[in-house]
Amino acid sequence: MSTNVGMGECCLSGHINEGKPVGREDQIGGLPVYVSEPKGGSKTRSLIFITDIFGWEVPNVRLLADEYAKAGFYCYVPDVLNGDPLPTSFLDNVEPNVKTQESLSVTDKAKNAAIVPATLGTWLPKHTEGVTKPLIDGFINTVRMTPGTNKIGAIGFCWGGRYAILEAHGQKKDGGGSDIGGVDAAMACHPSLVAVPGDFDPVSVPLSLAVGTKDSLLDQATVGKIQDLMAKKIYEDQIHGFAIRSDWSNEKEKKAMDETLQQGIEWFNKYLS
Repeated sequence: MSTNVGMGECCLSGHINEGKPVGREDQIGGLPVYVSEPKGGSKTRSLIFITDIFGWEVPNVRLLADEYAKAGFYCYVPDVLNGDPLPTSFLDNVEPNVKTQESLSVTDKAKNAAIVPATLGTWLPKHTEGVTKPLIDGFINTVRMTPGTNKIGAIGFCWGGRYAILEAHGQKKDGGGSDIGGVDAAMACHPSLVAVPGDFDPVSVPLSLAVGTKDSLLDQATVGKIQDLMAKKIYEDQIHGFAIRSDWSNEKEKKAMDETLQQGIEWFNKYLS
């Protein structure tokens, strides 16, 4: 029987980082997209970022795409939320970083907990798998048909982490017998809403998982269930969301985020070459 891992305050937590993305906005496959190109503009190794619930316009994911572009990947950050991200104001007051969490009173924690169902209860039904997966599959198909594209990877964060796992199931046939979706390799960073083992059993391409030891949604027991299938790293004292929404001014958080970036670069260098 599958164990479903849900979403909580940590999915609405984190830090908006400073910096100016160097890529560009475009329209590709019917979706608004942030594009960050490697030196020389080669599309041979293309990487699709599947965002968290805060969407494609948040600086964090764009800055991260820029880092992967520097490493030689042609990066796409499509708007798979249909222009309906959650506001980043939640990042200021709902389960922030570990240091702040430890100073919260019981009342504050209860207040934060009450915000979650009120927020996600109306948002999630608009972004079900039946709505979102076809958007991602269609975008992947568009990238696959783009001249110069060879191998495609997907990297997902939090809510988007599950969709990176689903794309690691490989290509599927649509009603007309055509291949849809699927990537050559994937990485899921602190995924939420996953079913264990249901979402992992069909994985047919290399999939890497990055989670923290203080992730409230993917506890160590759950991670242990997929340990034999995943190439993974466990990041000490890191909460859910650390790979995309860490505070760069915090040495430990920045170190974990940097190591996750390196993990991803090494992973995709290996499997998209």
